Amino acid sequence: MADKPVRPGASKPAAKPAVKPAAKPAAKPVAKPLASRPAPAKAAAAAPGALRSSGEQKALAAKARPVGEAAGGEENEDEGSAHATSFLMFQAVPSWLTSMVVHIIALLVLALLTIDTYKPKFDNELTIGNTEEESEEIEMFEEEELMEPIDMEVTSSDVSVQPITENIAEEPVITDANDLDAAPIQVELNPLGADSAPKNDLLKEIGSYTGTGLSGRGAAARSQLVREGGGTKGSEEAVARALKWFKNHQNPNGSWSFRHLNGVCPCPNHGTPDAVNGATAMALLPYLGAGNTHMEGAYKEQVRAGLYFLVSSQKPNGSFHESGGNMYSHGLCAIALCEAYAMTQDRSLMAPAQAALNFIVYAQDPVGGGWRYLPKQRGDTSVVGWQLMALKSGHMAYLRVPPNVVIGASKFLDSVQSDSGSAYGYADPGNRGATNAIGLLCRMYLGWKHEEPALKRGVERISNSGPSTVDMYYNYYATQVMRHFEGEEWKKWNPQMRDQLVNTQAKSGHMEGSWFAGSGHANERGGRLYFTSMATMILEVYYRHLPIYRKQAAEDEFQL
Repeated sequence: MADKPVRPGASKPAAKPAVKPAAKPAAKPVAKPLASRPAPAKAAAAAPGALRSSGEQKALAAKARPVGEAAGGEENEDEGSAHATSFLMFQAVPSWLTSMVVHIIALLVLALLTIDTYKPKFDNELTIGNTEEESEEIEMFEEEELMEPIDMEVTSSDVSVQPITENIAEEPVITDANDLDAAPIQVELNPLGADSAPKNDLLKEIGSYTGTGLSGRGAAARSQLVREGGGTKGSEEAVARALKWFKNHQNPNGSWSFRHLNGVCPCPNHGTPDAVNGATAMALLPYLGAGNTHMEGAYKEQVRAGLYFLVSSQKPNGSFHESGGNMYSHGLCAIALCEAYAMTQDRSLMAPAQAALNFIVYAQDPVGGGWRYLPKQRGDTSVVGWQLMALKSGHMAYLRVPPNVVIGASKFLDSVQSDSGSAYGYADPGNRGATNAIGLLCRMYLGWKHEEPALKRGVERISNSGPSTVDMYYNYYATQVMRHFEGEEWKKWNPQMRDQLVNTQAKSGHMEGSWFAGSGHANERGGRLYFTSMATMILEVYYRHLPIYRKQAAEDEFQL
């Protein structure tokens, strides 16, 4: 078809769709909402019913296109149509929907970031311990070598050693009432023993007599216990002669020596060890066993002088250890101090007695639980016996005895026992007379009941062997075992042992009141003083300690 003629005044129709300056970016039309742009319908309404030429139609189409498309009018018409469609769709989306989509995407991104950063925190919360920064500040502990416990030392600044003469009571008035049954002895408990006081020691009963474990040594109780236990007038007279012999052999400084009177005594059978502390303790124990203290008794002056010598000889760490007596001397001295304190409650003796116990605690073998010649040394049954008796004496005096020390002693006894505990060796399992008696007595104090099968077998073995005529060390421990066990076994043992000692005691001359018989390691080293001390304490067995198994169980002795 031929082109229609152009109307007058409509010349240059192509000028209307002229391209805008390139300085204006094409994105501006895109950013505006569709409603803000002039609709084509309004353009058409401007000339209602007017006929447009083909040139006008092209100009109108050019306005509807993006500016970029107008600039590139020679591009493919299909591609321009697609761009126009996407532009129109984007412009048709509401603004709130666009904002919502953007915020959702932002929240998802933040959620992912939050999970990533929270995860290590969650791991840290599950970790037990401090953070790396804190752990760097912690100092590592280093193992150091143990030193001797300072708290066990008793220095001159802590305890002032004063003559015991200041604490001596007035001379007791002797009346006929002393031979009558006395009321229970009043005991003043000191606060140190509140945690370890043996409850049964205040409740023991022997017939009509009530008192502490050592209160059988009083004058009234003594005569009664001698009658009930099987003692005689002859046995008591032998004890009296022995105490007189000790008095005649005391050194001027209050001590005793195994070399009687430092070697100038005419009595034969002098001992050899240079152990003045041990000899002094062995002389004091028979006095204490008979009820003599530094406050009362016929020999209170001798006891006072002996105790004063021991307190003055004690080392700052509480030790009585000496070259000739080692831990034997210390155990004996500890027993003497603890018994003297238990019988008198004299506070001037409390600190020395407790210090002696503290040294025993320190000297215990930390591995095997025993004691021997030197502190911390592997133990033997003989030395263990004296240390455990010292701990028992301190326990009855209401002094502090750590339970773990008693447990260690039981551990040692387990290591040297045989036949399930009825027999004991020296440093290893065995079956020897003296060590059997020591082990059984220790077991009694450590809690074995009267019905313990091993105890019964051990007592039967001692009963069948009978007392020894030369081994006073065995006799000393065996007599205590039989006395505590009582029954038919004691009735069989007692008259043999009692009469043997009464009949063999020296009755005249400078030796009167002493004993010595046979040879042997202990007899030769300890001499007449050692032998006399052991024999005297055997004859005091009726009242020296109250029997364990009378109306109370053995486990009440040492409270663990």
